[in-house]
Amino acid sequence: MENITKVKLGSQGLVIPALGLGCMGMTTIAGADIYGKADENESIATIHRSLELGGNFLDTADLYGPLLNERLVAKAIRGNRAKYIVATKFGYEIDDQEQLTWGYNGKKAYVKKAAERSLKNLGTDYIDLYYLHRLDPNTPIEETVSAMADLVKEGKVRYIGLSEVGSGTIRKAHSIHPLTAVQTEYSLFERSVEEEGVLNALKELGIGFIAYSPLGRGFLTGELKSPDDFAADDFRRSLPKFQGEQFYKNIELADEIKTMAREKNITSSQLAIAWVVAKGLVPIPGTKRIKYVEQNIEAAKIKLSSADLARLESIIPLGTVTGDRYDAANMAVVGK
Repeated sequence: MENITKVKLGSQGLVIPALGLGCMGMTTIAGADIYGKADENESIATIHRSLELGGNFLDTADLYGPLLNERLVAKAIRGNRAKYIVATKFGYEIDDQEQLTWGYNGKKAYVKKAAERSLKNLGTDYIDLYYLHRLDPNTPIEETVSAMADLVKEGKVRYIGLSEVGSGTIRKAHSIHPLTAVQTEYSLFERSVEEEGVLNALKELGIGFIAYSPLGRGFLTGELKSPDDFAADDFRRSLPKFQGEQFYKNIELADEIKTMAREKNITSSQLAIAWVVAKGLVPIPGTKRIKYVEQNIEAAKIKLSSADLARLESIIPLGTVTGDRYDAANMAVVGK
């Protein structure tokens, strides 16, 4: 195994690599491709290569598929479960026919049901890190978290976390059972958790932070040229960042980052990942290809100087408008 720095995630005892592997793009969601077509064998080979390089922290969710992604992860880790740290999520309601209702469910009975289903799909008897994927507006967070705490007591879950929530919710949840992590979109293009004080609250409470979409959903790869680069069913077409004039403004910013990356003889993606790591946070870039997992793990080892960080943050200063990260309906439930 190659050496990848290990970090403490939060203060409850979980130790993980400085960079994880987001598995979402390895399967469809409700029949739609996420970030283009995926090949199961290549995806599994990517997970295996990540492990060889020390990248044993996998991030999935029951939403992805639904359920197909957890089953793919199960195939990849079979016979080698103890070597992986597996995070999965629940909260988007999935019915008994394995269909998404597109509602949210954080009720006690559903938490238990969702966890049992994930354990079965992952082919394991414990989940390392179990997140509430989205807040259920109709269920008090205290009810959801006490149900998650029961799973910890039963040994089915080792650590718990929340995704896309605000400081108030984090404090309430943490008082019921200590949180190990909060996961939110975070990149040079998306820093609302800094602006809204979430990172400060996490620091104060000793909770770790996991940054998903650290490559700005593809913008920070420096490879996008036009909205026509996406397949008709690519979900990014529905995101404000990728529409109209905003798309081209974002490309200009990405081009400046590309220039800086070229000077350092690394890729734009590597520079964007190294920036998140330099902030003391754990990025989980998603990929389904060996080539990119290798590049991403290398990026976690790149050291940026304070001058590098200042330059990057002057290209996209805090508060720069890059477009909402979801459509209006989905924006209504994040950060609450």
